[in-house]
Amino acid sequence: QVQLVESGGGLVQAGGSLRLSCAGSGGTLSTYGMGWFRQAPGKERDFVASITWNSDATRYADSVKGRFAISRDNAENTVYLQMNNLTPEDTALYYCAARSFWMPIYPSGVNYWGQGTQVTVSS
Repeated sequence: QVQLVESGGGLVQAGGSLRLSCAGSGGTLSTYGMGWFRQAPGKERDFVASITWNSDATRYADSVKGRFAISRDNAENTVYLQMNNLTPEDTALYYCAARSFWMPIYPSGVNYWGQGTQVTVSS
């Protein structure tokens, strides 16, 4: 059993930055591809970013390319999402996700979800 706990969300103005963290417990994350998804009220849960188990590849949604960066530290059992140049469209509940071996791209492929952390970007 793997538990994921996100932190680092909050309220920022447009153009600002936040760094989200996802801490794993109950087991190592080193055999999981990790990712971030987000869900705004009334909308589906959308892919944001993912990273392989050994950080040899990353993938980003077009809407966040050049602004967001996913990283991980397997020794600390933690995944990060650096978010820069935030816009109101980035406002959502952000979820950390783990998929056995492979990068999570679709919600249906995710094995474990965090509880979510709220990111709100004001204009």
